[in-house]
Amino acid sequence: MNIDPVADYLTRVRNAVLATHRVVEIPASNLKKEITKILFDQGYILSYKFIDADNQGVIKIALKYDKFTNDPVIKKLQRVSRPGLRKYSGSEEIPRVLNGLGISIVSTSKGVMTGRQAQREHVGGEILCYVY
Repeated sequence: MNIDPVADYLTRVRNAVLATHRVVEIPASNLKKEITKILFDQGYILSYKFIDADNQGVIKIALKYDKFTNDPVIKKLQRVSRPGLRKYSGSEEIPRVLNGLGISIVSTSKGVMTGRQAQREHVGGEILCYVY
């Protein structure tokens, strides 16, 4: 039984990056799909594909590596808010990740978005994770 689906998602991606896999498959949910779209839009993953199989479906993510050094683009995935201790932030207090080089993913009333987008739209919410 999976208690925290976002932590499971981040752990699967983190483990695939550490093992230098090219593709990782993750059980799908709407929240995971939105996080995947954000990672793609921000350039952290190469591509993704949603496969509707069975009841839940699968997300296939092609991980991105540097052409020359073969280092992964995703250096760290850090879960911030967790089921035991939720972290909420107003639009003005959303933290900058790595002095602006990383992103924070925030679940707001207007949907899942990056911290910068949430600040621009003046909405706060639950800080799901940091990516850099």
